[in-house]
Amino acid sequence: MQQKFDIGRAPVPPLRAEPRTAQPTGGRGHIQGVEATSGGLIRSTLMAGGAALAILTFFWLPAEYGIDPTGVGGLMGLTEMGAIKQQLAGEAAAQDAAAALAPAAVASVPGDVTARLDRIETQLGQIAAIIGADVVTALPAPEALATSAPAPEPEPEVVAEPAPAVAEPAEAPAPAVTADAPGWRDELVFTLAPTEAKEIKLVMAAGDVATFEWVSEGGGVNYSQHGDDGGANEVRFEDGRASPGQDGTMTAPFAGNHGWFWRNRGDAPVTVTLRVGGTYAEMIEVE
Repeated sequence: MQQKFDIGRAPVPPLRAEPRTAQPTGGRGHIQGVEATSGGLIRSTLMAGGAALAILTFFWLPAEYGIDPTGVGGLMGLTEMGAIKQQLAGEAAAQDAAAALAPAAVASVPGDVTARLDRIETQLGQIAAIIGADVVTALPAPEALATSAPAPEPEPEVVAEPAPAVAEPAEAPAPAVTADAPGWRDELVFTLAPTEAKEIKLVMAAGDVATFEWVSEGGGVNYSQHGDDGGANEVRFEDGRASPGQDGTMTAPFAGNHGWFWRNRGDAPVTVTLRVGGTYAEMIEVE
C-alpha cells in the first residue's frame, strides 16, 4: 500500500556557509576616503573664513549699509544701493513715527473741548447762583442765541456838514511793498541730480525763531526738517515725500543746528531755492 507523503517527516539537509568570491579591488573599496589631518582641517577652516570675510567686506556691507572700506562696492554700484536702502529705511521709520503720533494728537482734542465745556457750565452755574435760577432758565441756549438773535437796528445816519476846503501840503506817496517783504537774510539755490542729497542747517540759540520757504523746480523731493546739538538732544519738525516745497517758521527748542535734508528720488535733476530769515547766527552746509 502506498503511503502518503508527510512533509513534516522529510529529512532536512544541513545548512552550510559558502564563502563568497572576493572581487579583486587592489586593497580599496568602491568608496575612497580622504585622509583627514589636523593641518588639512585648519587650512580648510581658514580658507572658508577668509572667503566669508571677503564676501562680507566687498559685497554685503556696501550693498546693505553703504559701508565700503575697500572701494570695490563703489565701483560695482553696491555702495549707492546700500545708501538708498538706509535712506528709505530712515524715511519709512520717520513716516511710521509721524503716523503713530497723529492718532494721539487727534484723540486729545475731545478731552480739551470737554474741559472747556465744563468750565463754561461752571461759570453759568455761578452766574445763576448770583442773579437767580429763574433768570438763567429763562435764557435761551447759546446755540439759539447764535441762530435767532435779532439783527441790530440801523442807527440813524448823521450827515456832517462839509468843512471848508483848506489847502494842505501834498503828502509823499507811500513806499511800494516789495516782493521780499518777509525780510530774507539768506537765499541759496542748488541743483540735485537723481539720488543726490544735500543738508543745510541754521546755527540757532534756544528760543530763536526763523522764517523760511523753499521750492523745488523740475519735480518733488523727499525732505526731513530736524535739528540736533551734536549730542543727545535731537528734534524732528516735519518730513515729506515728493514735495514741491514748504514754508513757515521754525523755533529752536535748544541751542544747535536746525534745518533740512533733501534727496532727489526722481529720474531728472531738480533745482531747490531756499530763503530764510529771522533770528539765527549763520547758515551752514553739513557734509
